Amino acid sequence: MSSETAIAVTGLSKCYFIYDKPQDRLWQMLWRGRKQFFRPYWALEDVSVEVRRGETLGVLGRNGAGKSTLLQIITGTLTPTSGSVRVNGRVAALLELGAGFNPEFNGLENIHLAASILGLTQAQIDERLDRIIDFAGIGDFLHQPVKLYSSGMYARLAFSVAAHVDADVLIIDEILSVGDAAFTQKCMRFIHRFKEHGTILFVTHDLAAATKLCDRVLWLETGRVRDLGPAKDICDQYQAAISESLDDGGGFRIGRARHQREGPARPQVVHDPRHDLLKASPHANLLQVFDFDPDADWHGHRGASITDVALLDRDGARLSTLYGGEEVILRVTAEAHQDLVNPIIGFYVRDRLGQNLFGDNTYLTTLEQAPRVAAGQPFRSEFRFQMPYLSAGDYAVTAAVAEGTEADHLHHHWINDALFFTVLASHFSHGLIGVPMLDIRMDTNPAH
Repeated sequence: MSSETAIAVTGLSKCYFIYDKPQDRLWQMLWRGRKQFFRPYWALEDVSVEVRRGETLGVLGRNGAGKSTLLQIITGTLTPTSGSVRVNGRVAALLELGAGFNPEFNGLENIHLAASILGLTQAQIDERLDRIIDFAGIGDFLHQPVKLYSSGMYARLAFSVAAHVDADVLIIDEILSVGDAAFTQKCMRFIHRFKEHGTILFVTHDLAAATKLCDRVLWLETGRVRDLGPAKDICDQYQAAISESLDDGGGFRIGRARHQREGPARPQVVHDPRHDLLKASPHANLLQVFDFDPDADWHGHRGASITDVALLDRDGARLSTLYGGEEVILRVTAEAHQDLVNPIIGFYVRDRLGQNLFGDNTYLTTLEQAPRVAAGQPFRSEFRFQMPYLSAGDYAVTAAVAEGTEADHLHHHWINDALFFTVLASHFSHGLIGVPMLDIRMDTNPAH
């Protein structure tokens, strides 16, 4: 295997014997293979794939496609019927919840157990223990048996151990779907950092996550490789196949645009004619806003600090709820701890996977003013925009204050998850964000 190859899977197959009756197992043993009392079920058939060092490979497929079986064989928890797997480097795997844990042990004992299984010495475990405990953030449950844990606490503990074993290959099987919003954001930040030097094998049903995180995607169908290629292309094809399978009328078609529009449309202030109707419906895109968290994870030189992040209405009143499509103001307040030249305030709105949905900063606005802020002086920026329509789920605002230019600047305070908000319901379910429409019409008799 080449030194540039992290995982090499060649001709991999896994067959299970399905017995219709318990006694058939005995008959199979007595007949010594001269007669077959079982039905073979091939969970994998002739799967081959090579994952390069530093690559992130997604694995897509419906339930029963063989995704988890493939990961379990790669990690050594299952034996293949035929074929071979070669892995170059230390592997940290996050498979089904509780894998590698003893349910009778408490969290602390399971940290020692799981870290030992992943190859750490006792001295290494002791040296990293505080960081593992802090990352997991399960509080007093650390000393309770893990059989009492919720699925979210299982995920926290398992991911925390895997994040601190200096793995070369990280294998993740849907475990992030059970965590709370704050921990999922923390995990996604770790994954983005790990991608800079490590190899990731990532099983998910979330096409947005696969498109964002993965370089290539392997599409499994009934145990076989249906396709392998660039993440966006495979995800688009997979989504089309899922949509096609749900089309009972047989009218589903797949096509590509023949022409591209030339030039962007002129920016406009949009009043969506459906706005009032949506607000009165069960599908109202209602957002619940939580308080600014000054203790959220941060980094920077702290020449200035962000002291508040808030969503306001057009009159400047702080909002606890709002609707998608409405005009809002995002206000970021900071305080200088030293004299600042050309300070920049910016933000991102991120989904639960840590994907940047949209954001902006003050650099171009203040380019000709060359602002200065004296030490001890508060300052703030306000960003006025229409809140897009968002799918139901959790979102976070990341805010930052820096000094310099967009190309060359010093981060003073970058605060992740400074402000959380939850979208309780939505009419919007496709893509990352929904844009308020100027007008929507349907003409059923265009000839007249």
